[in-house]
Amino acid sequence: MTTEAQHVIEIEHLTKRYGELLAVNDISFSVRKGEVFAFLGANGAGKTTTVEIIETTRTPTSGKVRLLGMDVTRRKRDLVHRIGVLPQGFSSFDRITVRETIQYYSRIFGCRNADIDGLIQLADLKDKTQEQFKNLSGGLRQRLGIAVALVNDPEVVFLDEPTTGLDPRARREVWKVLLGLKNKGKTIFLTTHYMEEAEFLADRVAIISKGKIVALDSPGNLTESNANYMVLTLQSVDARASGIIRQAGFEPVHDTRWNIQVRLERADDVQKILNAIQAGGASFLGLDVRKPNLEEVFLRLTGEALHEGPAGERGKE
Repeated sequence: MTTEAQHVIEIEHLTKRYGELLAVNDISFSVRKGEVFAFLGANGAGKTTTVEIIETTRTPTSGKVRLLGMDVTRRKRDLVHRIGVLPQGFSSFDRITVRETIQYYSRIFGCRNADIDGLIQLADLKDKTQEQFKNLSGGLRQRLGIAVALVNDPEVVFLDEPTTGLDPRARREVWKVLLGLKNKGKTIFLTTHYMEEAEFLADRVAIISKGKIVALDSPGNLTESNANYMVLTLQSVDARASGIIRQAGFEPVHDTRWNIQVRLERADDVQKILNAIQAGGASFLGLDVRKPNLEEVFLRLTGEALHEGPAGERGKE
């Protein structure tokens, strides 16, 4: 099997400078054909610059970037017809309908044979075909944006924060559409601020911080290898519990009037704490034991919180 067949994106020692600012610092990674690849980074980490270089809209300072086996700096004209891009905050004309929007962009992109009905079906918009854009909810607009990004039947789809600002229900409706794309064999390059989104959708996740890739693996492997501990949360504890836990040799990492969290290295530590609390005559009303999630891994690896950026941040990294 050829390299092109295995990987649709190959990046080797990519660097991007803006004067004295080193936005992307000698990074290398690849994206496999047919996978959902999530790219995570705080504002200013170099995420947007990297994506725009892959999309052929920016040029690298040094390094090699191949998309579908072609150099993005030399074969832009050949590549733009084989990729789809959903920018953050997709918008269209207020007074044209869902169907007219897809038809309009298909003509703009020169896609005379676009399967308009198929795109409407894929984006689950069949009941909204005659609805004007101005009347669509945020979730419906994003689903329409995904349909527009697919008018040229692209092999690779770039989605920039596709669910930013949506409520949880609308976000999951967009996730359903994205899983449908994956089932059709599309390769999806996803940037997102939502860790739950990356955990649910992505086959692999790359974390970029200060221009460097600091981790790349499946969400499960990243959590397992970077956070091999558990967190015990005791809910509605009485005032004696905190002192009893310390006497048992454990230090609460979060201690409020009502709840205590303790980091544990071994599963049997849970029982030790519960036995100590019972022996000390203290009480609690509930408990929860869990492994850390991807967000905690991100914080540990980068020291940064992954905040949702406002519209218009794209291109400032």
